[in-house]
Amino acid sequence: MDHFTAALDKLDSNLWNYYLPVPVDISEAIIAEQKDRRVICTLNNKLEFQCALMPKGDGTYFIMLNKSIRDKLKLTLGITVDVRLKKDESEYGLPMPDELAEVLASDPEGNDHFQALTPGKQRNLLYIVGKVKSSDLRIHKALVVIEHLKKQNGKINFRQLNEELKTSNRKF
Repeated sequence: MDHFTAALDKLDSNLWNYYLPVPVDISEAIIAEQKDRRVICTLNNKLEFQCALMPKGDGTYFIMLNKSIRDKLKLTLGITVDVRLKKDESEYGLPMPDELAEVLASDPEGNDHFQALTPGKQRNLLYIVGKVKSSDLRIHKALVVIEHLKKQNGKINFRQLNEELKTSNRKF
């Protein structure tokens, strides 16, 4: 497990926002050791989450911190954070929602399409299904997502998928 402290910083970007810089020696060691940059990050010995080392473009890497994480730990710009990183050995790099696992287990065609996706697209779908708190809504989203994959012959059209999710939410 790698350990360091870093000050919360903010990128001047529309895409990225708050982040923790990862020391070069640590990021290089992680990248040399594993084929991807997926890690489990623990902040201040209080909050653990799955993430990736993101390239900054200048040879350095960082960890994104969304508003939810910052709020839970009451982190503000410039505050020093205790960071521990370890290799993420999970299958997908994000938790598999039970509801999606059940839909995949009951739908061989949908499962084949899901398994054929790139790891990043799989994580996108895991996030879409898993981000809602209600189990009923997770089941609903899982069904819509897998039907979308089947209709699109294993491809994802994110704009269309978002429309399908919105339309189905009105009926739900």
